[in-house]
Formats: sequence, C-alpha cells, structure tokens
Amino acid sequence: MKIKVIVSAVALCLVASAVSFAATNPHMGTWKLNEAKSKFGKGATKNTTVVYEAAGDDVKVTVDGTDASGAATHNEWTGKFDGKDYAVSGDPTSDMRSYKVVSSRTMRLTARKAGKITLVGTITVSKNGKMRTVITTGKNASGKRVTNVAVYDKQ
Repeated sequence: MKIKVIVSAVALCLVASAVSFAATNPHMGTWKLNEAKSKFGKGATKNTTVVYEAAGDDVKVTVDGTDASGAATHNEWTGKFDGKDYAVSGDPTSDMRSYKVVSSRTMRLTARKAGKITLVGTITVSKNGKMRTVITTGKNASGKRVTNVAVYDKQ
C-alpha cells in the first residue's frame, strides 16, 4: 500500500511540474508570423505558424510554413529545452535540433543535418509575452549564407 501511495505521489509531482513549466514558460503557445515586421533573405523558408506545447515531460514544437518556391512545409520536434539534440521530422535541412534556455525569455536554437550545423539562432519573447523574435543564420537552398529576422505575434 505504501509503495502505491509513493508511486502515485511521484507521478502527480511529475505531471504538476510539466503543467507548471508549460504555464510559466513564455515560449509556449501558438505564434503567427508577422511578415510586415520580418526580414528574410532570398530563398529563405518562412515559418508562418509555430506551436510550442507540452508533450508529457517534453515540449513539442510544430512548424508550418512555405519554402522558397511557395510549397507548404511542415516539421515537428519533441524534446527538452536542455541544449541536447533531439530528432526532427519533416525538415529537409535538419535531422536534429536543440533548444537551450539562456534566460527566462531567450533561447538558443541549433539545427544539424548529418552532424553538421545547418542553422543557429536566438529566440526572444518580448517582456509583455505578445511578440517573439527569431534571428537565424544558415544556408538557403542554393548554399548561400542567409540571416533572417522573423517576428511572430502570440495567438
């Protein structure tokens, strides 16, 4: 009987911890691209909607957008914001991605393909929590180095 109570208490703490993280992390939620405030290099993919949501003890990031030719894109990542690489599905430019918390409103992003870094970036949420700015540097489809500034509004 004692073991059941202890196991139940530990499970409840883990669930509460995940819910608390999701509720207090300013990155969580749905973000829509504000193209008027954004600046993209030629040939850049535009991520028009980004969703951060709790997935058990992890975070799931779902990204929808368009590539340079206007074709729809979709990729998903599930992991922790601990700086370690986790698998990405649906992204032709990366197979692994990591997010690392820098401060309460800022994270670093690194994407890799076959072990090589393909993109690095900084994600910052405004003090009021309504805007998110993502500055990335990587290579476009032609292999040319491109820096993008994508601004998102919280939905």
